[in-house]
Amino acid sequence: MPDDTAFARLVSLACHDLRTPLATVNGFAKTLERGDLPQPEARYVEMISAAAGQMGDLLELLGLAARIESGRYEPTRIEVDPLELARSAADELGADRVGVSGGGGAVGVDPDPVRRAVTALARCALRHGGLEHVDLTAEGASLTLAPVTPASAPVLLGEDLRDLGAAVAVRVLRTLGGDVSIEGETARISLAP
Repeated sequence: MPDDTAFARLVSLACHDLRTPLATVNGFAKTLERGDLPQPEARYVEMISAAAGQMGDLLELLGLAARIESGRYEPTRIEVDPLELARSAADELGADRVGVSGGGGAVGVDPDPVRRAVTALARCALRHGGLEHVDLTAEGASLTLAPVTPASAPVLLGEDLRDLGAAVAVRVLRTLGGDVSIEGETARISLAP
């Protein structure tokens, strides 16, 4: 077994094993949230619960990256409307932060990983570009994301590894035959070959 495959399998195993204690933390936080705690304890439990959710998302991303790198990712392709993927990103990140436009269409992708990928790319453009708002536009089997600043472009492309979500997003899209490219201040997210 090549070293890179062995390492990817090790990361996959670590992600799996970390989910059990994380589920315990999350479960007890949710239980405490249902109680009538005074402030600031109620706020602390809310923060613990949110952080546990974020850790779960990060473990999911890391596990997906490990499956891709070891050749064990088996996508389930379903027809999805790129406009719905953009709307999902706006729902998660906030409609005030992500504008959505364009026409509907259909493309065969693995829906959940691609939904996460589109959201991660929009989040990356906002965070690493120092922006308050970006726009996602559906154009056939692709999306455009704008603006993308010169500083955020290499992070968004996964070339400057400072954003796990973006780095995994690019790997997911390329594994499915799509791609992410930068044209000026716009990222083109191709969802299909």
